[in-house]
Amino acid sequence: QVQLVESGGGVVQAGGSLRLSCAASGRTFSIYAMGWFRQAPGKEREIVGSVTWTGFTFYADTVKGRFTISRDKSKSAVYLQLNNLKPEDTAVYYCAFREGNVIITTPSTVGSWGQGTQVTVSS
Repeated sequence: QVQLVESGGGVVQAGGSLRLSCAASGRTFSIYAMGWFRQAPGKEREIVGSVTWTGFTFYADTVKGRFTISRDKSKSAVYLQLNNLKPEDTAVYYCAFREGNVIITTPSTVGSWGQGTQVTVSS
């Protein structure tokens, strides 16, 4: 069983920045991908970005150029730097994990979820 612990959410004004962190634990991991999704009230959960084991990154069009995903394999961790935040970025952000040499792009490609962290952007 994989446990994902997120941190870094909060309230920020439009144009501001936040950094989300997620660390995986529970057992020894070999090859895996990690990423971030978000879900706003009344909306479906959507991909924000992900990174494969080899370092390939994928971003939703809505966040390209503003958000950056990175990882630290030594800590089994993934990070999401959110810059130039907009009110429409307000959502609960979820960390995602999937073992294997895969790319995470949709909820169906996720093996394990974090508990979520709230990001609120005020106008």
